[in-house]
Amino acid sequence: MNSQTPQPEHLLDHLGEPLPVVAMPTLTHEQARLGLAFHEAGHAVLSMAYGMRVIHSQVIAWQTADGTMAVTGNTRHVAAGVSPWRYAAQCAAGELAHVRYLKQDGLWTPELEAGCVALHDRELAIDVLAQFGYHLGRGHTPRGGKSWPTIQAVANRTVALLWPHITTVAHAMDQRTKLTGGEIADLTGLTNPDLGGAA
Repeated sequence: MNSQTPQPEHLLDHLGEPLPVVAMPTLTHEQARLGLAFHEAGHAVLSMAYGMRVIHSQVIAWQTADGTMAVTGNTRHVAAGVSPWRYAAQCAAGELAHVRYLKQDGLWTPELEAGCVALHDRELAIDVLAQFGYHLGRGHTPRGGKSWPTIQAVANRTVALLWPHITTVAHAMDQRTKLTGGEIADLTGLTNPDLGGAA
């Protein structure tokens, strides 16, 4: 566990707004940390499977000034030349992998599932796709576009297909805190493309 608060940028979404903090009081700190590792592993494994270059993926845990245990994570990748809908699906994968972990380990409750909702990942997908002229609707299907529930359904099928890889990466991340793209490729047998030498 980190003893210091993470860098401020790790606690902000893509618009510079603070990430939501959701209490999961029925989980131990270790269970909450592993849940976040599954969340980040979902992003990392789908990113790599879809042809993105993963730079790193990590779970970040620390003790706040008031003694509360806190946990978050982040995954960095390069998505050059990737289908916009696959990019959106990897955005959805974190939340879906988190919920699947809770169900698999017998920890699931409706309240905990609600705590897994990652609106910042959905909003990131909407904003990134909009920059390239693609329309992703929150609760509807815009003309010529797709809805977030449709993207979640696609991501959910891929998460199920890649679940052994996601599980392997999540447990390794829980133990090591941070994994490089190369380490994730070694663990899963997936290819981490170099995309012309992108960092």
